[in-house]
Amino acid sequence: MHTPFLEADSLPPEILELCLKLRDASSEIDQRQIWPSEQLGWLRDAGVYRWFIPRAYGGDEWDEAQILAGYLALSQSCLTTTFVLTQWNAACKRILGSDNQALKEELLPAMAEGSLFATVGISHLTTSRQHLGKPVLLAEPVQDGGYLLQGFSPWVTGAHWADVIVLGATLPNATQIIAAVPTSVEGLTASPGASLVALSASCTDSVELDAVTISESRVLAGPVANVMQTNSGGGAGGLQTSTLAVGLSLAATGFLKEHAEHRPDLAPVASKLEQDTHALVTALRCLSLSAACDMNAAQLRQRANSLVLRSTQAALSAAKGAGFIATHPTGRWAREALFFLVWSCPQPVVNASMCELAQLSEQ
Repeated sequence: MHTPFLEADSLPPEILELCLKLRDASSEIDQRQIWPSEQLGWLRDAGVYRWFIPRAYGGDEWDEAQILAGYLALSQSCLTTTFVLTQWNAACKRILGSDNQALKEELLPAMAEGSLFATVGISHLTTSRQHLGKPVLLAEPVQDGGYLLQGFSPWVTGAHWADVIVLGATLPNATQIIAAVPTSVEGLTASPGASLVALSASCTDSVELDAVTISESRVLAGPVANVMQTNSGGGAGGLQTSTLAVGLSLAATGFLKEHAEHRPDLAPVASKLEQDTHALVTALRCLSLSAACDMNAAQLRQRANSLVLRSTQAALSAAKGAGFIATHPTGRWAREALFFLVWSCPQPVVNASMCELAQLSEQ
C-alpha cells in the first residue's frame, strides 16, 4: 500500500521514513508475537522519545499539535509499537508531573535519549480492583520512611523489558502512592507477556512484588487519597487511547480509499468513513489544545471505538478472502480494533458501545 500518512507535510522526513519502516514490519511482529525491540530502537534513532520531554532534560519539547500528528502517523503504521510508546509516555508524564526533582534529573535525560525504558502499572487504582477488600498492591510504611510493596500490578506493558516501572500502590489507611520502581529490585518478577487477541508483542502481563522495599526517594506522588488526581499523568479513558483508535481508523480508511480507485462500489463507503475519521481528528485537535469542541473526551472515546470497529471491518470485507489470511493487514486491524473495547475504557463508554452493538437506544 502507498497511502500517504495524515499531515505528512507537517512531519519531519525522518518520521515519515520511520513510519514506512514500521508499516513494513508490523505484520512480522504480530505474527511472531515478539517484543518490538528493533522498532523501539528506530523510535530512538528518529528522536521520538524527545518529543515528550522538556528541553531542560534533553528533550525537544514538541507541542500538543505536533505530538498529535506524530501519534496519528505512528499508529497508522504499527499499532503495537505505538501502544508501547503510549505506556512509556504515561510513565514519562507521571515523572514530569512529580515534585521529586531528584528522580526527574535521574530518569528523564536517559528516557529522552532512549537508553532507559520505563512503563506504567497504575490501572488497578482506577478500575473495579480498587474496591476489593484487600488492595492488589499494598504499600506498608517502614521505619526509614520507605515502603514495603506486596501484591501485583495486573496490566503492565513491556515490564519484562523495562528498567523502571511507575507503579501505584495502596496503604493500609486507603491513601495511595505512585513510585518509580527499578525492575532490578529484589522480589520483583515481571511476567513475559500474555497471549492476547491482538497486540501480544506488547508483552502486557502482570508484575508480582514479593516484599519489595523501596525508599521514600522513589515516590513520585502521595501518600494521598486518589493519587491519580494529584499528578499530571492523566487517567483511564484519556486522549491517548482515542488517538490510537483514530490512527488505526485512518489506516483502514486509507486502504478503502486506495481500493475504491479501482472498485467504484467502495467509493461511498470510503468517503463516509473518511468524513467520520477526519471529524474525530478535528475533535482530537480541539480537545488536546483545550479548545471549544462539540464533544467531551468520553464522547470522543465512544465515537472512536465505534469508528475503529466499523472502518476495520469494512476494510476486511473489502479485502474479501485475502483479508482473512493471517498476514494480511486488514485481518490484523480487525483484531486490533477489539483492543479498544477493553483497554482503559470507562464504564459509560463500555455501556454506550454495548448499546450500539445491540442496536439499543441508551437509557
